[in-house]
Amino acid sequence: MHNAPPVAYPLGRSHFQGLALAALWLAGLGVTVAWWLAGPGFDWRTGMAVAGVVGAGVLAWLGWRSAPVGQLHWDGQAWFWESPGYQAGTPVLALSVALDLQRTLLIRLDNHDHASMWLWAHRSAFPERWLDLRRAVYSRRKAWPAGLPPDMPLPVAAADFPAETDPPRPYP
Repeated sequence: MHNAPPVAYPLGRSHFQGLALAALWLAGLGVTVAWWLAGPGFDWRTGMAVAGVVGAGVLAWLGWRSAPVGQLHWDGQAWFWESPGYQAGTPVLALSVALDLQRTLLIRLDNHDHASMWLWAHRSAFPERWLDLRRAVYSRRKAWPAGLPPDMPLPVAAADFPAETDPPRPYP
């Protein structure tokens, strides 16, 4: 079995995320207005609820506007995140899919400092490479063959050797 092909995919601010945040904010606003209308009137509790809803909306908007933008690279063995802040690309320690909606993926990246970054990938960003990205995200990395130096180029080393597995245990 071969590894997924190399792919570079653009990731950035998600309109899906923006719509979901707006829908949640509107739901919170609706509940607050219904509570205010059903209650005895506007008092300090209602004022605090309105301030909380407005504050949550501002924070959601600021978070959406400052979402990371860049490219996710798979070179056949490892993931790299490249953005204006990481122009040379930073290696990704772990990548996992948190949500798969077929045309949209929510991806979590962990770097070597164990900092997490959540990114949205959309089919519409680069439809020609969407399936390549999905293959790479869901592919399992081959184990590094035993006895080979870790700095040996992967296409030459791991493609020609089977992955190391646990030896079968003899029956007693």
